Parts: sequence; C-alpha cells; structure tokens
Amino acid sequence: MPELPEVETVRRGLAGFLPRRRIADVAVLNPRAVRRHPAGARDFAARLTGRVVLDVARRGKYLWLVLDDGSCVVAHLGMSGQLLLPDPAQPDSAHLRVRVRFADTDRCLDFVDQRTFGGLLVGDMDRAEDGREVPSAVRHIAADPLEPVFDPTAFSRRLRARRSGVKRALLDQTLISGVGNIYADEALWRARLHFERRTDTMRAPVVGTLLDAVRDVLGEAVTAGGTSFDALYVNVNGESGWFSRHLDAYGRDGQPCSRCGATIRRERFMNRSSYTCPRCQRRPRTRSSMP
Repeated sequence: MPELPEVETVRRGLAGFLPRRRIADVAVLNPRAVRRHPAGARDFAARLTGRVVLDVARRGKYLWLVLDDGSCVVAHLGMSGQLLLPDPAQPDSAHLRVRVRFADTDRCLDFVDQRTFGGLLVGDMDRAEDGREVPSAVRHIAADPLEPVFDPTAFSRRLRARRSGVKRALLDQTLISGVGNIYADEALWRARLHFERRTDTMRAPVVGTLLDAVRDVLGEAVTAGGTSFDALYVNVNGESGWFSRHLDAYGRDGQPCSRCGATIRRERFMNRSSYTCPRCQRRPRTRSSMP
C-alpha cells in the first residue's frame, strides 16, 4: 500500500499541473471507485463539473484536491490506486475507474485501480484538532511527521502512554500518519529498536531518536520518488520510485545487515512481516503482549 512518500510524490506531480484548471466533466466508469461518496456516482460527477482546482494537499496517506467552492476531492489509493496524467496518445488503462477532463487541455486526470480497494469522494473541509484545515473525512487522521503542525512533544507523550509494541504504535494513523509497514521497518532499523519494544518502556530520548529516524527515512524516500516493487505504484507520469535500492531492512531477509553484517530475518507481525537485524535490534527480554 502506498505510504507517505508515494502519496507525496503523486501530490507533487499533480500540484505541478492541476491548480487553476477548470473541470469540464467527469466520467465514473466503475461505481466502486466512488463507493465512499454516499450520494453516488452521478452526484460525484455533478459536484465536480465546472469547479476549479485551487490546490493539491496531503496528510499522511490521504491526498485531496481543494476546489473553488470550498469543497474537496479526497483520494485514498488503497493497495493499487493510481492518479495519472497520461499522454492523450496512450491507450486507456484496462483498470481505468474515473476520468476527469479539463476545459483548457486534452490531458486528463485518471484514477486507475487494479484491485479497486482505493477510492474517491467529494466532501467538505473541516478544522482538525491541530488547527489545520483538512477534509472532514480525514479529520480523525493524525498529523504526519513532515507537517509543520506536527508536535514532537505531544507525540512522545502519547506514544509513551501506550502499552503496545512500538511498530504497532507507528502504524496507528490516529497517533502518527503516513507510516506503513515498509517505512516502520526502516525507521526501527535506523533507531536500533525491535518492533516488539514496549512503548511504555521508552524514555523520551529514545522516542526522539525514533522520530528522527522516521523523518529521515520518509524524507529520503520522497526524494527518491517512493518505493516501487511492481507496477502497482507509479507517479503521475507512470514512472516507478527507486527508494527500494536503499532499503536496509524491509524485504532483505537472508541478506547481511549493512551495519553489522548479521543476517536480516523475517518475523511474523499482525498477519504480515517485519524485517529486523538480530544483532542491531535486540528482541526485548519480556515480549510485548501487544493488546
């Protein structure tokens, strides 16, 4: 699933093209793509037609287009969703779900989704607890660590008040948004923390080291255009990200740790996998109950 770096890469691509463009019409080719819009596909298209895109914004893994009537189009990419600005000469994708046409260009905005786990909706803007204007549908999502409104002190306090494994906490989008399985493993490797380390045993300096690692790995991944393992994640021009070349833990089971040489191992975690170095990331003596 695309995480913050992938969604930010898409946001930057859209922000270079969409602002000040007027929407001419919208074609919903698969109603499942707008299932999160309660009024249905016809209302979705009607609310967008004639609107002007003012900005493209993001929080965590959510992206939205700010429109001139105060509403917004919220996108969640799910497992395989893509927002593309294809060359008009290219054939349409077999997984094209929604197409947005503009009044002043023959280039369209396409929502392509092979597995149809992602989706779009039109909603209203609201004010989050941290003061930022966000879509109502995103109001429950915490600020991500690259946002100016992110509060490291509050994050540390809330993290240490929990009684769970640290990776489980990092994946909780109501605590810190934008971090998924890949970048949680990378940040924990950099911070030398095992994913089962209990958050209530972490002193403030340890949390600070972890947060620095999270910010560093996310920032480097954004610079690299995100992480692509297959064609399910690409940027708006259909190009893959290349941060996979710089992964130190995720997906490297059986390979030597680039820091100490021990063999990276794959462990089970919440019906998925975690990748750790057994020497750099010592398992806690008492395993977390992970409620």
